[in-house]
Amino acid sequence: MIRELDEQQSYDLLSTTTIGRIGFVHDGRVLIHPVNFAVSAGDLFLRTSPDGPLAELTRATVDVSFEVDYHDPLGSTAWSVLLHGSLSRAPEGDAAAVAARVHPWAGEDRSLPLVLHIESISGRSVRRDSTRGKI
Repeated sequence: MIRELDEQQSYDLLSTTTIGRIGFVHDGRVLIHPVNFAVSAGDLFLRTSPDGPLAELTRATVDVSFEVDYHDPLGSTAWSVLLHGSLSRAPEGDAAAVAARVHPWAGEDRSLPLVLHIESISGRSVRRDSTRGKI
């Protein structure tokens, strides 16, 4: 059974994890990158490499999508949260605070803090019938 989640339920689920995927257009192609993130007060924070595609993209504010999901095969449940918003470099006065909240584990230099201002958020949860597939 699929159930639509309201904005608050979606935001609450987004707050339970620290890994998601950011989708954006770069050089005419859609790219989707996994990233570590933190969320607070309607903004999502992340850090990226100063010479990567997200750094290049955020020389000006740009629209992006972001997705997080979870799957529990033993509990027969899953959920997905999708948001859209504008991505920009963190203002200089906020950069240190943003950088301190996000802990990238991918290695290399992820010193450029970015802010995704959430403009829309939606989600869905799925619960599979536990009797399905049983003999």
